[in-house]
Amino acid sequence: MPKISFLGGLTLLMVACLTIMVGCVIVPGLPAIAQQLQVANASGWLVTLPALGVVLFGPLTGKMTEKIGLHRTLCWGLLLYGFLGAGGAFLRGYLPLFFDRLLLGGATAMVMTSGTGLISQFYQGSLRLKMIALQGMSIELGGVIFLFIGGLLAGIYWASPFGLYLFAWFLLGLVLFCVPRATAEFAPAAGTTTHFRTSGAIRLTLFAALASMIIFFTAVILLPLYFSHQAISSSQTGMFLSFISLVAVCAAALMPRVSQKISEPRTLALAFACYGLGLGIFSVAPGIMWMLPGAVAMGFGFGLSIPLVNHLIVILSPVPLRGRYLARLSMAIFSGQFMASFMSYLPGSLPTIFAMVALLALVVGLCLLVTQSPWKKSILARPSR
Repeated sequence: MPKISFLGGLTLLMVACLTIMVGCVIVPGLPAIAQQLQVANASGWLVTLPALGVVLFGPLTGKMTEKIGLHRTLCWGLLLYGFLGAGGAFLRGYLPLFFDRLLLGGATAMVMTSGTGLISQFYQGSLRLKMIALQGMSIELGGVIFLFIGGLLAGIYWASPFGLYLFAWFLLGLVLFCVPRATAEFAPAAGTTTHFRTSGAIRLTLFAALASMIIFFTAVILLPLYFSHQAISSSQTGMFLSFISLVAVCAAALMPRVSQKISEPRTLALAFACYGLGLGIFSVAPGIMWMLPGAVAMGFGFGLSIPLVNHLIVILSPVPLRGRYLARLSMAIFSGQFMASFMSYLPGSLPTIFAMVALLALVVGLCLLVTQSPWKKSILARPSR
């Protein structure tokens, strides 16, 4: 296995930013963008459709990593990401735009799956865990940076944020020159079988990823609505959401130490306890300043959970099928993001919905604690690779 340089590792971390960038770059200027693209009545779909695209194209992405390898999958994904993302500014009407955003989700699945797969190949043991934690930090930092830049560009010209998608082509150049092609890919050797039964530990991990994203993005979607009812400005809302992302960066940095000290299953349960605490605070807090402790708790919930499920899938998956299982993880993560958009239809006021989702988070955390034995058996039985 060839070694990867510092710049190569940094490139893979920058690639991770594209997963959250896919929707957030157009959020600050979304009303004007939707109006110009002639989809004003369905502006939210411009943000959520890429998530659905990841879910639909995830299985094909997993098979692609086995057929052509991780490096080539990443290169094709970056090429398509820039083309489909920036090209959306030139389309008009529901059908062409929605089709473009779905395909952009497919490109995102290619980038997300192959990027994590390459990290799992070039880094081993505790160093891999640190890199996956850094990957989680990169994703959240990307959200902060691209939301800020997207807002500035949207103020200059409505279509300017679409140019940020071309950042993928800059990363494509870095991947070609700085990330070596692995000598051992995920594709199985000739004559070997790829029919492994999905373990209970992997199913639990995928469930935890799905639940984490549903709960976290419920807060992300409902908080702007809640703040608008409280006469809180959009700039204050943006700063509040950015603060959650910054806390998540710090939590992701702490995740390796926490998981090694109290075990991976208990760290996931702790993450859902943080979600429950944060949403519980949101449900009763009388103002935005009183909600700051809830923002800290939500950030810790995300930062402890999402990088950890990435790590668990890597160490639990059979090597020949690791790309396929990473694709399933992408599907679980973006399914949760897509499903969260429907949580606003729950009955009751927004504080009541926050309380209901807080209870859901606590129940999920308790269930993970009770059913952690498959994780323990699989982690102990599988050597570090």
